[in-house]
Amino acid sequence: MYDSVHKVVRGTEPLTLTAIRTPAPQHSASCAAELADLRPGSPISRDLALHLMRCSDDDLPALLASARAAKENFKPGVITYSRKVFIPLTNLCRDYCGYCTFRRDPGEPGAHTMTPEEVLAVARSGEKLGCTEALFSLGDKPELLFPEMRETLRHLGYKSTLHYLEAMCELVLRETSLLPHPNPGLLSAEWIARLAAVSPSMGLMLETTSRALLAPGAAHDNAPDKVPAKRLRTIEEAGKQQVPFTTGLLIGIGETPEDRVDTLLAILNLHQRYGHIQEVIVQNFRAKPTIPMAHAPEPSQGEMLRAVAVARLLLPNVNIQAPPNLNAPYYEELLDAGINDWGGISPLTPDYINPEKPWPHLEQLRLRTEGKGLQLRQRLPVYPEFLPGLLSRPGMLAEKLQAAAGSDGLAEKKRAA
Repeated sequence: MYDSVHKVVRGTEPLTLTAIRTPAPQHSASCAAELADLRPGSPISRDLALHLMRCSDDDLPALLASARAAKENFKPGVITYSRKVFIPLTNLCRDYCGYCTFRRDPGEPGAHTMTPEEVLAVARSGEKLGCTEALFSLGDKPELLFPEMRETLRHLGYKSTLHYLEAMCELVLRETSLLPHPNPGLLSAEWIARLAAVSPSMGLMLETTSRALLAPGAAHDNAPDKVPAKRLRTIEEAGKQQVPFTTGLLIGIGETPEDRVDTLLAILNLHQRYGHIQEVIVQNFRAKPTIPMAHAPEPSQGEMLRAVAVARLLLPNVNIQAPPNLNAPYYEELLDAGINDWGGISPLTPDYINPEKPWPHLEQLRLRTEGKGLQLRQRLPVYPEFLPGLLSRPGMLAEKLQAAAGSDGLAEKKRAA
């Protein structure tokens, strides 16, 4: 995926990245006949999905029309978003992904693990601005690699990063009206159960099912937690426990169109078995000057629209999200491709994963959404269709959810955009 050979230093050990190039899109013969036969909500095959992923520019409007019709068949007239605060609990991480600017090594500029006081201050500030979600993002098990993180955790009084995350989710849940949504990486069955007690939903991006990206010099080289089978195991275990789960794919990191379709199909398979996938994010890679993949080509707007539309057709009854800040300035065109959600938008905190791409102002998001004939509504971190199962369980989490949800399962009207 790289245009040339780069040297990247991880601590004191240099890494040479081999030259890999993103496959050029190859457009298929006309998709018009297949698109004409599609009915909103009807399943499509892998072969058709791959054909549509490669459809020509001439056929793209018809593909988008089919995807938009499928979205309207699923959730007509409304686009949702979650008003959130972004809590980067720690940016220390044992994985070295070629596209990441979030992670740090100990001692590196910007390396930080938040204190409980910092976590609570951010949550309370967000509460005043009408936020309902506390998105916890963090590196995957940094204490397994860094003695400095083990010392930080010892000082804070916790055995592991996951123990600390659990405590901070409970703190925010108890002390504010915000609902935690953790993204902690790979999880065991025990940890899924423990975090589910203090958060209504959680997430893990599958990203891709391609093992080729684990090769030396590829995007997931030296990223032990990005092995697809391990990530699928976590998502499946969440399904076994009926935990509302957010996942998705990352496009433009060296995968092929076949990989994109197969990633969506893997998610579909798990959802068909367990019914727990509340949301699928289609996220596009954006190049940044400080990452190993700084010179890698970004997905085109057409590639993004095709990926979103095919996701909608493969998953007609699942919430599909794409981030507006990574698709500016023309992000409203994603509405034509069948999304029904903009994801988390914060009036307070930046996108720490993509800090150079600010979220749109909520008023601008509303105007662009309405310009496409759709109403913008604020939701909770968990979608309305998953609320009944959570509200049936006694305890503080159910009480907080009951207080935050309106009669339609979205956020109370007083918090709506």
